[in-house]
Amino acid sequence: MQAVNAEFLAETGRQIASLSAFLGGFAATFFGILLQSPNSRRHVGWAAGAAAVASASFILAVISGTTLALVMHPGAPPGIAKPTFLPQVRSLILIAFSCGIYSILLSLGLSGWIRSRQLGIVTSVAALRSKSALRGWYDRGRRRICSDKAF
Repeated sequence: MQAVNAEFLAETGRQIASLSAFLGGFAATFFGILLQSPNSRRHVGWAAGAAAVASASFILAVISGTTLALVMHPGAPPGIAKPTFLPQVRSLILIAFSCGIYSILLSLGLSGWIRSRQLGIVTSVAALRSKSALRGWYDRGRRRICSDKAF
């Protein structure tokens, strides 16, 4: 794997932090709405739990993405980006963001079952198709970044 440009890493951190803040707000709102549901079916609990996990994961992705952007900034004090820090924070961002995305998709997929079987099937299929599309996109991007032709 080749070394990645510091500007690219900083911008990646900023973009993931911004997107995570937006999606985390959506997940937290969805969690609050599900908590107020008068329906006592277990689908509500599972959907609310997945929304809570998504919200917490996105908060972690925001913090780690912002940290990466600050550390990689050209004006940062020298030596602040230790060699062991960058792989750890990049892994943390990837894990937190991925967990948030998959949890929010799970919550959205389960939410339809609260209303009816027909809507549950529709939301489940939509969530599964989104998961498959994201997984394919992620695999193609990872192969591109890890190849020698990436940069």
